[in-house]
Amino acid sequence: MNKLALANPADRIFGRMLARQAEQAGDTEFLVTDDQRISFAEAESLTNALAGGLRHLGIAKGDRVALYIGNRPEMVLLALAVNKLGAVWTPINTDYKGEWLLETLNRGRCKLLVTDAELQSRVADIQHSLDIERLALIADHGCSQLGPGVSYYADLLDSTPLLPDYSDMSYGDTCAILWTSGTTGKSKGVMQSYNNWIRAIVEGASRQYDSQAGDVIYCVLPLFNSAAWITSIFRALIEGIPCVIESRFSVSAFWDRIKHFGATQTFAIGAMGVFLLNSPEREDDADTPLAKAQIVPMPPQQWGNFERRFGLKLLRGGLGMSECLQILSQTEDRDDVPVYALGFAPADVDICLFDDNGEPVADGESGEIGIKPLAPHVLFNGYFDDPATTAASYRGDWFMTGDIGRRDPATGAYFYVDRKKDAVRFAGRNISTLEVESVVRQHPDVQDVAALGIPSREIQSEDELMICVVLKPGANTCHEDLCAFINDNGPYYFVPRYMNFVDSLPYTATNKVQKYVLRDAGISDQTWDLKQSDYQVRR
Repeated sequence: MNKLALANPADRIFGRMLARQAEQAGDTEFLVTDDQRISFAEAESLTNALAGGLRHLGIAKGDRVALYIGNRPEMVLLALAVNKLGAVWTPINTDYKGEWLLETLNRGRCKLLVTDAELQSRVADIQHSLDIERLALIADHGCSQLGPGVSYYADLLDSTPLLPDYSDMSYGDTCAILWTSGTTGKSKGVMQSYNNWIRAIVEGASRQYDSQAGDVIYCVLPLFNSAAWITSIFRALIEGIPCVIESRFSVSAFWDRIKHFGATQTFAIGAMGVFLLNSPEREDDADTPLAKAQIVPMPPQQWGNFERRFGLKLLRGGLGMSECLQILSQTEDRDDVPVYALGFAPADVDICLFDDNGEPVADGESGEIGIKPLAPHVLFNGYFDDPATTAASYRGDWFMTGDIGRRDPATGAYFYVDRKKDAVRFAGRNISTLEVESVVRQHPDVQDVAALGIPSREIQSEDELMICVVLKPGANTCHEDLCAFINDNGPYYFVPRYMNFVDSLPYTATNKVQKYVLRDAGISDQTWDLKQSDYQVRR
């Protein structure tokens, strides 16, 4: 283990950090899979070679590179290589396909798209409309479906290595753009600086995990997710410990894989934890090396059961978002603060709760969470190509999160109350109902639709997606046909759990759907249930 000291802002650049680890702990494993074990020294050499190859393709400072790649070390190496050029990487959700994938890629105005053998067919389907200059493929030579002009990952590695120059780079430079689902419109490209990531690790994740020599991180979240980089990839880079990159989460194989890699730490979303707890018990459930896990959100009533059954310590959660990756956290186990609290603000931000009129609310009352940075490069660098939305997200010096919280008068801890804007949270995702509706409305038999969240019966704090659909006169589309259309034209998780065919939707005088009326009506005997149907969602 070689934990880097990062008090000097000049050191808070990923390339410089990797070079230090290569020099100080070069033989230590960094990225681990069944087939690859890449040390910090090897990662430094590989990323320098990749950076040289990217430069040969014309990638320069400020350019954007889209990474539409599954969970694999190449994703990490490419991200680091892109940054060594002063360029910007943007991970693309691997569930995207069709028009959804095309629009996301074109909105990013990237100079290069890198994909892999498993995903290239989806790129081939939209290639004729793709507005990206160059394509690169992680696959064997001759296996391309993307035409003769494609570059291969192996050829990038054969290039003359770059000698990185970090003298004109700053910890406040945008290094990545993450596309996150908006709650009231199109997804937004969040421009994140190096410091956005690093402060969330140094002041949050690293303090909570408190790694020691011999610790191994097990990363099971997809690498298009911010949490995967904060809790696993970049934390391993900072702490000088190995990180296992798993291709996907499996309930049945999870504990055997933990043993296989000797993993001692992991992060998972709440649904994963519930699935593990609901799996059949085994005599050796607690006989694993896993010592610490952060599962957010974990139902508080299951907290003790999970720790006892699997013989580990659960770490408390907090609040973060792409625009500010650490807002609140519980870095201490205080007996007077419940495990489900959001916790406290770090030293570099001020937090205030506001009512709808922009006035601060009293302790104990609910209000929208606002953030005011007390140090440079705490918040994101704005929304890509969208200065109007960036400006609208602020109220004076305060960035408004759209989340509702309350502050406990006794302890000063913050608690989550609700979402101010209309989003459905399921399996760790904030799903924009407007985006779901935009897909459903493309169906020729749909006249009107409203998407909303129904509280999950299985997982507290999460929702199941419901759509209420008004069909055009004479239409005979069935529920399964509509699900298949949604599955073909949007991410798989846009396929709803529940569906109601209705004659009309309740509107206000200002022509807005009264979703609370639909939510209050809930599930009836006429509601179609995905889990009770024969339809199988395709991922």
